[in-house]
Amino acid sequence: MSDLGARLDRLHSVGGCLVRIAYAVFASLFLLVCLAIGYHNASIVWMVAVAAVANAAALSERLVPWAAAAGALSALTTLYVGTAVRPSWGTPGVLAEIGGLLIVIARVAWKTRREQLVPLALLLGAAVLATPLRWSVLGGALFTAPLGITVSIALGVGLYLRALDARRARALAAARRDERLELARDLHDFVAHHVTGIVVQAQAARFAARAGAGQSPEELDTMFGGIEKAGTEALTSMRRMVGLLRDAQHVNAPDGEALADTGSATRPVGDLAQLRELVAGFTHPPATLTLAPDLGALPPEVAASAHRVVQEALTNIRKHAADAATVRVTLARAGGDVEVAVRDDGRGRGRMLPSGGFGLTGLAERVGALGGRLRAGPRPEGGWEVVALLPAGER
Repeated sequence: MSDLGARLDRLHSVGGCLVRIAYAVFASLFLLVCLAIGYHNASIVWMVAVAAVANAAALSERLVPWAAAAGALSALTTLYVGTAVRPSWGTPGVLAEIGGLLIVIARVAWKTRREQLVPLALLLGAAVLATPLRWSVLGGALFTAPLGITVSIALGVGLYLRALDARRARALAAARRDERLELARDLHDFVAHHVTGIVVQAQAARFAARAGAGQSPEELDTMFGGIEKAGTEALTSMRRMVGLLRDAQHVNAPDGEALADTGSATRPVGDLAQLRELVAGFTHPPATLTLAPDLGALPPEVAASAHRVVQEALTNIRKHAADAATVRVTLARAGGDVEVAVRDDGRGRGRMLPSGGFGLTGLAERVGALGGRLRAGPRPEGGWEVVALLPAGER
């Protein structure tokens, strides 16, 4: 995952914690006031305790057991209090109990598994709707309809959030599936290239042997060394790419069908010529390409991944940084890795085109399959950068 995504996840986590803390403080203060008002009445004290359980369930990470406990406790309290006690109407703790149960209903509809959703929703909904029966049948008749509306709203909110999560999961799965299919096509090209070299050199050795031309030990060593090198490179390419393709079988088709292959996708064949053409054709804003003198020859899958990183970064600049004046694309050695960096000086003003938001997800899949790292985020001096470190072995 990119550094930007990690920072966003941490931000969302901190925001969620702050909301939980604020709600817990407010609910605790309200329940303490209710307890201070009715501490002399045992039924009021008990209902405040039930409300505390309901609000604890609303905040708990272990949602299912707490939701079941809160719903069952509320329903049993209604059954006992409504038949044996008949409390007075001055019990504001019930409002906190109903509010907590509504939050639990929304969370159950949002987060629980399908087989748990229906029974828990029925239990909690029944507990909320039956609450007015603690005072009288007439109270139940008057307040059941409004409470039914609130229960429906809570369920609707939870199911809507559940649908958003499912849609995002399908979109992520589709992005990963598309990237795997692209990797599969690249794998075919790379391995075919290496195997063709092996076959050609083997045929040359056989032809020389049949022609009766004597080969010196040095010539044979050079020839077999080329065959060994081509075979090693083919195995390395396969090992790097199949690592990601292997788990494609665990992606269910309904969670993201792959897009049809129209034949128009850009698939670099493993050299840097197409990268030069790509950068040269990016003129708004103008982009420059810098290749380190010691870059050397790159494995084809590394060159293809570098092309994809630059392509996605330039696309994002064109969408979201139309005010950028310069774009710098660099490829350089960083130890045993190759650093691919795309940096611009834009401020994000001007044209803002819509984006699916999963381009970097696909790049992270590809770079991770090679054993590399991807970073995307703002630069301290302004602008944006996308930096990938791709393991490329020795020069």
